[in-house]
Amino acid sequence: MKLFKQCILTALLLLVSAFLSAVTAQTSEGEETEGWHLKSREKSGFYGIALDKAYEFVKGKKGKTIIVAVIDSGVDTTHEDLKDNLWRNPKEIPGNGKDDDGNGYTDDVYGWNFIGGKDGRNVKEDSYEVARVYHKFKSKYEDKKINVAELSADEKAEYEMWLKASEEIAPDATEMMNLFFLKKLYKETQGLDSVLAAGIGKKDFTGGDVDNYNPANDDEAKAKKKIKSFYENLGLDKSLVVKEILEELNAYVASLEKKAEQQEVAPKNYRAEIVKDNYDDFNDRFYGNGDVMASTPFHGTHVSGIIGAVRNNKKGVDGIATHVKLMTIRAVPDGDEHDKDIALAIRYAVDNGAQVINMSFGKSFSPEKKWVDEAVQYAASKGVLLVHAAGNDHKNIDTAWNFPNPVFQQSKKKASNWITVGASSDPSFDQSSPEGKYNSLTASFSNYGKEEVDVFAPGMKIYSTIPGGNTYGNAQGTSMASPVVAGLAAFILSYYPDLSAEQVKWVIENSVSKTDMKVRKPGTTEDVDFSLICKTGGIVNAYEAIKLASTLKGERSKTRELKPF
Repeated sequence: MKLFKQCILTALLLLVSAFLSAVTAQTSEGEETEGWHLKSREKSGFYGIALDKAYEFVKGKKGKTIIVAVIDSGVDTTHEDLKDNLWRNPKEIPGNGKDDDGNGYTDDVYGWNFIGGKDGRNVKEDSYEVARVYHKFKSKYEDKKINVAELSADEKAEYEMWLKASEEIAPDATEMMNLFFLKKLYKETQGLDSVLAAGIGKKDFTGGDVDNYNPANDDEAKAKKKIKSFYENLGLDKSLVVKEILEELNAYVASLEKKAEQQEVAPKNYRAEIVKDNYDDFNDRFYGNGDVMASTPFHGTHVSGIIGAVRNNKKGVDGIATHVKLMTIRAVPDGDEHDKDIALAIRYAVDNGAQVINMSFGKSFSPEKKWVDEAVQYAASKGVLLVHAAGNDHKNIDTAWNFPNPVFQQSKKKASNWITVGASSDPSFDQSSPEGKYNSLTASFSNYGKEEVDVFAPGMKIYSTIPGGNTYGNAQGTSMASPVVAGLAAFILSYYPDLSAEQVKWVIENSVSKTDMKVRKPGTTEDVDFSLICKTGGIVNAYEAIKLASTLKGERSKTRELKPF
């Protein structure tokens, strides 16, 4: 579902919603736009992050290896462009069934899977937090006369959360329309891949293969026409496999059906059946398994490649950071992640030497936010920077609930070691609105916020690693923008390792590229100043950031020196 949601969801919903938009590129699919997010405007015309100029600036300077933790859905540990840059636990002996380093996690070779069972099974799908919250407190609050003045602070927060969940759990008319349309679309496309498979001569053929195929009969001609129309109307990358796209469409339809019934039916506890911890006891933390790839590695593999695919190896793509090791932590299912898993994932990353943590996930409710807040504070105490995707609902998260976030529940203060990232586009990419096509530096789907979104970074048509060992493709979302910033943070730290997490955040935010041109406020037809939807009002710039970093005296605590790898 991650692939479907990130790559084609906005395109599909354009057909039934006035507020979501499809994305196509004016330039042709292929090498011209591959890696555009890394390029400088002066040399290429693309509004990338000027990474080429940044590397020229540090040419001849020795870099230090930085560990970046990727909390996500899993990673393809066999990928040709990632495997040399994957973090490996130096104190763990693979496959011996022992906790060699004594950290409580047996055979955590590449990292840890917090949504797996000791028996080797793994959580793939899960419910939505809104349904979990609604049904958990339904008997406590529904049809009850509640005197808010008599509630404790914690009880008041719980009650307000349940009230919001009770408002949001009912599917609205737009969602029902989406479900109707998508079910119809799935019915029309079902089986088309099998019609063409024999003629094309392979099971896993792409949209490009369909373009180049000459049909042998009328059935094949009809199937080709429908698949071509499916890809072209939705602006899909022709390198994506037809079978996988149709499977993702089916999975997303199933998820919408599950969402439609969640008001009446309590969600299945997918996690409990497999993980078997006591969820309510935060001290019950040594659960899970070492299978960080599992069966859902698309999203995490793509994110990891953006940060640290091996550079200059004449394969696939170049990541942003050269001196990097990627720690894989699986905690995000197809559905909403659980706060306990995220809190423990952050703590695992910190305890095992990560200096940067990428978090390309999010949800609208956080019932155990206290646990996550404490983990964020723990990361801050150890000098670790957290980078989080703003979300893909084209909402103003200054007001809309969006979790995790850097605002501590108790004190209302903001974490100083946290960057929230919105997604930028390139003006050469056409985007669509109810009034027609438009061009903007902002991606149509991105969340925004003058106070809560710190920076924007490229998140449209990002070419990176995908599962398959030697496979690559495009994806889009703030999920892709966040690792651009996480990779930039690692790049800065590798050359200036004495900088604190707060200094790296300051450098990134104070070196953004600003513009006088108006940008589209996502989800609307309104063009505004960038500064009205983003705290810094700009897009990250690697060249300006590394120059600024070079002028600072490092303030990293001597008790938290970067670990040698």
